[in-house]
Amino acid sequence: VCGFVRMDGRTVAIIANQPSENAGCLDINSSIKAARVVCFADAFNIPILTIVDVPGFLPGVQQEHGGIIRHGAKLLYAYAEATVPKVTVITRKAYGGAYDVMSSIHLRGDVNVAWPQAEIAVMGAKGAVEIIFRGKGAEQQDKEAETYTRTLANPMQAARRGFIQDVIKPSSSRQLIIESLAMLKDKEL
Repeated sequence: VCGFVRMDGRTVAIIANQPSENAGCLDINSSIKAARVVCFADAFNIPILTIVDVPGFLPGVQQEHGGIIRHGAKLLYAYAEATVPKVTVITRKAYGGAYDVMSSIHLRGDVNVAWPQAEIAVMGAKGAVEIIFRGKGAEQQDKEAETYTRTLANPMQAARRGFIQDVIKPSSSRQLIIESLAMLKDKEL
């Protein structure tokens, strides 16, 4: 989902994942669309708000043959090169390379925060446990998935590692975004 909104009287570009469309995965078309919006916002000095709920890039032969890596790289490049204020809120899932592409701190995001229920990891607990504990019983895998989520995929771990600056309540998101944009309004590189 891409669009423009007014926050505290200022125009802001919004880029967000839509979990009800392709489960929120980035595909070729969404990567191209988001990269164009980021470039447009950067060209006209419009701050960017990124709302992240991304389980990864959409898998499949059609996506691979169509060049998902190349088009995903366009989005990565657009965010990395953008000099406008960039605020990112992780609402639910932020997995793997798709998380990095969506204005992570690794791409010079200015303010990166997460909600308490967010999962920030290389991959989801279920998939990771199926690989690590292959051949173990379903009960054992369920226990390990809970441990994985608690110890590795929670926002507190991401905050400890410096991947996000804060864990915030969903109800305080708007106020934090407005304050962050006000703080960054005179941003210079």
